[in-house]
Amino acid sequence: MNSIRVRLGVLGLALLTGFTTPTAASAAQAAPSPTVEEQRLGRAAPQEILRRSGFDTAAPRLARALEGARSYGEARRAVTREGARLWQRAVDRAQGRGPAGGDLSRDDDRPLYWARLGMTRDVRTWEPEFGLTDGQRAALLDELERASRGQDAIRYPHGTGLKRILLTGFDPFTLDRDIRISNPSGATALALDGTVIETADGPARVETAVFPVRWQDFTDGTVERALRPHLPKVDLFTTVSQGRVGRFDIERTNGAWRGGFGDNENIGRTGTVPVSDPASQPQWTTTTLPYAAITAAQTGRFPVYDNTSVTEIPAGATESVVRPDGPTPGSTARAGGGGDYLSNEIAYRATLLRDRLGLHGTLPGGHVHTPVLQFALGNTTEVTDPEFVRNRLDIIAQVRAILKVAAETS
Repeated sequence: MNSIRVRLGVLGLALLTGFTTPTAASAAQAAPSPTVEEQRLGRAAPQEILRRSGFDTAAPRLARALEGARSYGEARRAVTREGARLWQRAVDRAQGRGPAGGDLSRDDDRPLYWARLGMTRDVRTWEPEFGLTDGQRAALLDELERASRGQDAIRYPHGTGLKRILLTGFDPFTLDRDIRISNPSGATALALDGTVIETADGPARVETAVFPVRWQDFTDGTVERALRPHLPKVDLFTTVSQGRVGRFDIERTNGAWRGGFGDNENIGRTGTVPVSDPASQPQWTTTTLPYAAITAAQTGRFPVYDNTSVTEIPAGATESVVRPDGPTPGSTARAGGGGDYLSNEIAYRATLLRDRLGLHGTLPGGHVHTPVLQFALGNTTEVTDPEFVRNRLDIIAQVRAILKVAAETS
């Protein structure tokens, strides 16, 4: 049996598209090289983060399981098992269960991110003796992504008397600017997954998932596939991402436009957000979160704003303008309140799905932007510091408080 072969130092290919059900392999096909995102693993900061959290064992464990696989079916079971194991391990660590695995603070989302990339790299470059078709390899990667992001683990207890809240976060991004970056929305997802918030109306159970910062995954429908089974059954949902320095924003309006900023594969996309049935696609969707109550409440040390600003091309015009009070009738979107990147897009897709399911008037949902997670002043090299940890913990606590207010006033 061939061992895992990782080819580093080669320009990465974009993530395989079109996750389809694999057909039987007719002949072995050459394994692709690691992606741009996976190639960052070799740098010092990711290796330190993995080592100081104990998550440096995750990819080798999957590699051993793949080496022992004698068929595609065995490989798929191993990938699904180890992906789910990684997600649960990250959740347990964030919530204080089990060993810390090192001196990195438990609230850190980065071990999950970098460990997952080690695992996807191994699957992507694996060359088993029994051979893999491109479709089979893509399906393995898809299984690994879904399982290790909690997207397959969203489950609420049966019965009445319990509110159901769904929250999503994101991976770290802009890693070529600073490889040490953490994403407080991903950290929040880990900290709150499966937890119960006691509200004035009774307990509320939170389930979470994390999404990639990659345009192609959104084009392929990862958001809709993960959320569609659950939106009709929950009482509240919020997509969460990192936004502006020193403030939270409840984004009032989301726009159907991609602004082209590079993703974690250094790929940009510009144009209308691609969705099914584009003929009925609106330019704008709106939050149904109780933004007035949230912004009025004391939820933590960061101010919380009701952000109504958008960028539009007015009806009959050709140039874009900023509208501080929301879009005007017949306008074309160029940025929602949350901008024109993937945070705006997940908000747009989730709220459009809500509306297409006929839930606009009954399901509170929308997008929350957290403050930018900042290191201590002067820290330009260390992967963590006390202020960095404090900021992340305060953001997590404030998101939880916002959810409590939203649940009590919806």
